[in-house]
Amino acid sequence: MIRPMLIAGMLFIAAPFAVEPLAAQASADSAAIRATALDYAEGWYTGDTVRMARALHPQLAKRIVMTPRGGGEPRLGDMTAAQLIGGTAEGGGSRNPADRRQADVQILDIFQNTASVRLTMQDWIDYMHVAKWNGRWVVVNVLWEMKRR
Repeated sequence: MIRPMLIAGMLFIAAPFAVEPLAAQASADSAAIRATALDYAEGWYTGDTVRMARALHPQLAKRIVMTPRGGGEPRLGDMTAAQLIGGTAEGGGSRNPADRRQADVQILDIFQNTASVRLTMQDWIDYMHVAKWNGRWVVVNVLWEMKRR
């Protein structure tokens, strides 16, 4: 029978070695997640479909709650990866003056192969679900809201 003190001692000795790879992995994931969000944002602003496509999962669901100004029932507007890439190809946000473009990335949480990210753009805020898919981070879901003017 292994004594509890022996187990505790072994864990105490092994703990520093277990933490460093996890921290390095978390740092690498954070950098990759940030790069994915910036591919999405900067791809939009520059009309770069390669960057936009690289950022998106092919089954992306981008949604916004749309409430009619005069009242009435709200509806859900949605966009696919193909539509977002198509909008990027048509110029996307390239008409926005470069000095007014905003792309602030805030990683809210990372858990294993999933992450939640807030991306503040010039005119709206995107709340993204990002997943590690085939070894790379891609945007799977976006819920967004226009900023008030």
